[in-house]
Amino acid sequence: MCGNNMSAPLPAIVPAARKATAAVIFLHGLGDTGHGWAEAMAGIRTPHVKYICPHAPVMPVSLNMNMAMPSWFDIIGLSPEAEEDETGIKKAAESIKALIDQEVKNGIPSDRIILGGFSQGGALSLYTALTTHQKLAGVVALSCWLPLRNSLSQAVIGSNKELAVLQCHGEADPLVPLMFGRLTVEKLKTLLNPANITFKTYPRMPHSACPEEMLDIKQFIEKQLPPVN
Repeated sequence: MCGNNMSAPLPAIVPAARKATAAVIFLHGLGDTGHGWAEAMAGIRTPHVKYICPHAPVMPVSLNMNMAMPSWFDIIGLSPEAEEDETGIKKAAESIKALIDQEVKNGIPSDRIILGGFSQGGALSLYTALTTHQKLAGVVALSCWLPLRNSLSQAVIGSNKELAVLQCHGEADPLVPLMFGRLTVEKLKTLLNPANITFKTYPRMPHSACPEEMLDIKQFIEKQLPPVN
């Protein structure tokens, strides 16, 4: 193992079955890696879409007694009033914007890229989409919240005021309660065109995914990233 130990390994990738004309960048949750979500995406893949599931760097997490684990930024607490790692969130968003830029260099326009994530990854995908100058095809935000929400206003949002958002949440989520999802969707409606925001909830679903949700994600991806000739 040489080089910088702080750098995360290369993303897990599900290549397109034919020429990639669109991409989905999907960010995992706290303590996880991109591999599980790459498998999930392979199960709902669309032939012209490439799926990129990066791995978060390993860092101490305050919420978990400073244990080191894969994390996009530090989490201090899980209540709406909890202090937030502003520096870490902004730094993580820059790393995701760099990943989008890399795909643009590879020939996929940013408006053919969907950004998504689960839990902490979903939170980062929302924050990144709302603060980037890159015009995106949409966001898939699963079981998550909106970080630094008080710093976000319509004036801050650049290229993505008409952003399509699919937000999903389990009604039985004990970690990120459904109320967080509802508060997030209400805030998003003040920042974006409310007509482009879809909020779906799933009875009895805990802090995880389910087949019905994966089907909704597949349909959203196919709608936002149609094939091009």
